[in-house]
Amino acid sequence: MTLTKSASEVSVEAQNIGGIEHASVAFEPGITILVGRNATNRTSFLQALMAALGSDRASLKADADEGSVTLSVNDETYTRTLRREGSNVVTDGAPYLDDPTLPDLFAFLLESNEVRRAVERGDDLRELIMRPVDTTAIESKITQLEAERRSVSQRLKEADNIEQSIHSLEQREAELEAKIEDAREQCEELEAKIEAEEAAESRSGDELFERLSDLRSSLENVRFRLETERQSLEALTDDESDIREALDELPDESHDSPEDLESELSKRRERVRQIESQMNELQNIIRVNESMLSGTNRDIANVLRGEEERDVTKGLLEDEQIVCWTCGSEVDADTIEATIDNLQSYRADLASERRNARQAIDDLADRLDTIESRQGRRRQLNTRLEQTIAEREETTERIDDLEARQEELHEEIAAAEEEVEDVDDERDELVELHSQANRAELERDRLETERERVRERLDEARMRKDELAELRARREEIDDEIQELRGRIDRIEANAVEAFNDHMERVLDILDYGNVERVWIERIQRESRGRSDDTREFVLHIVRETETGTVYEDTIDHLSESEREVIGLVFALAGYLVHDVADQLPFLLLDSLEAIDSQRISALVEYIHEHAEFVVVALLPEDAAALDDEHARVTEI
Repeated sequence: MTLTKSASEVSVEAQNIGGIEHASVAFEPGITILVGRNATNRTSFLQALMAALGSDRASLKADADEGSVTLSVNDETYTRTLRREGSNVVTDGAPYLDDPTLPDLFAFLLESNEVRRAVERGDDLRELIMRPVDTTAIESKITQLEAERRSVSQRLKEADNIEQSIHSLEQREAELEAKIEDAREQCEELEAKIEAEEAAESRSGDELFERLSDLRSSLENVRFRLETERQSLEALTDDESDIREALDELPDESHDSPEDLESELSKRRERVRQIESQMNELQNIIRVNESMLSGTNRDIANVLRGEEERDVTKGLLEDEQIVCWTCGSEVDADTIEATIDNLQSYRADLASERRNARQAIDDLADRLDTIESRQGRRRQLNTRLEQTIAEREETTERIDDLEARQEELHEEIAAAEEEVEDVDDERDELVELHSQANRAELERDRLETERERVRERLDEARMRKDELAELRARREEIDDEIQELRGRIDRIEANAVEAFNDHMERVLDILDYGNVERVWIERIQRESRGRSDDTREFVLHIVRETETGTVYEDTIDHLSESEREVIGLVFALAGYLVHDVADQLPFLLLDSLEAIDSQRISALVEYIHEHAEFVVVALLPEDAAALDDEHARVTEI
């Protein structure tokens, strides 16, 4: 849902959230300032608003078992309830957003906000920007496409052979056309001679000669067919031998089942998703514990400034006790710090396991692709072998039949020749002409039969060529898809860096930090044997200028607290813009800006408001006074 400037006011009603027992606040689009001293429930109200918007980073009032918050926007109402169950707090209801990942990082900029703290500590900024992107799903899709591309490329290797086959078959077809035409002319000439010879000779013995001619013609036909079948049998036997040899050369994959590999791939990918989920949950827990520690330090600082009525010496000497955010009991700060160290160590172990799992996924995908390719080749060879064996057996049967028929014809011709021994020798030439004509006719038939077979093979080769053209098009599509997927991650990174550098330059100019010449992020690629995206980093550069005009590069550790806070807020704003958070959520919440002076707070809040419709900021009275009077102010919660 996206609100507009004409939207009616937004109202929030909270009960038993943070330090709030009951509060109701309404505000309109623009900048809303929560004005007050520390411990006046301003942060608790921001947490209540976060809860209604979808975040899980709100706590119950220490002495309450249930709490709730209701958000009303135009005609829509969103609710969130918190309930204590043992040592845990569970949430329920229908918030503004189902997934709070983006706003928790880039819109809810309280003191414990992970982006602000990561900049302060010098943590991995790229990981924060890319966290909302499901890189595992993208990498899995890229792996699948790369496997398909390898398979397509393997099949395209036969393209040159197909072109050569088509060229050879076209040449053979042309040769056969010429030979068939010569055979047709020869048959016509012999027929003309036979007609002339038969007209001149006597008609005696016509039937006998005709019968003998037919028998000899049949014998010649059988001989020709027998020779052709024997040649075919030899070729089929050679083909069968070649196919069996090719099958024997194929490696045995009986120990690797594609189904097992697919199952293992699914398990590995599911494990990567589980690890990432655990890492995100651990990071949330670490942030909450760090927030508790920072909250304790801030209370002592407030005492030292005299902002709360308590004995300073007593506050410094007493053991630091912190109320646990889950069970409400008091624990030592050292205990929480030790817990944070253990959780960070465990999260590092999970990151190492995730890298190993991703490498295993790549290896399994390669093995699966190789096995499927070999199995496809084996199936193809087995099919060809079965067809070749069947043709060989049929050819053998035809040879046996033809040999038997040849023997019969020899006997019949011998008997016929005895009957015509007394026939005039002048018929011998006519018999020879008939024999020549019969052979010429058979040769023409053979040539035409071979031509038909060549045409069939040519049609098949041309169809295969068309299929290869489709495969080439598919390979181009796969290349485009892979490039788009890889570019999606790269574009987000590039846009984030560009947005940060642009806004940082403008903000530094507006806030006029005199000795900070430039703050910018550079994307670098570390050389590694691992995955490319695991070695890409965002490097934060800080350039200072001395009073004499000399510039030098510094580190985040040497910046003032004010300068670090500004950089963290600008980086969060870059994430807000790059991930189009405003399309989902037009709210941007700010808290704990005391480290920045009043005039710069005013300029920074005004700048942020250019990019977010609703800006809700908690300020001390002296800081709020620097902002324009036209902005709404809430003084009691």
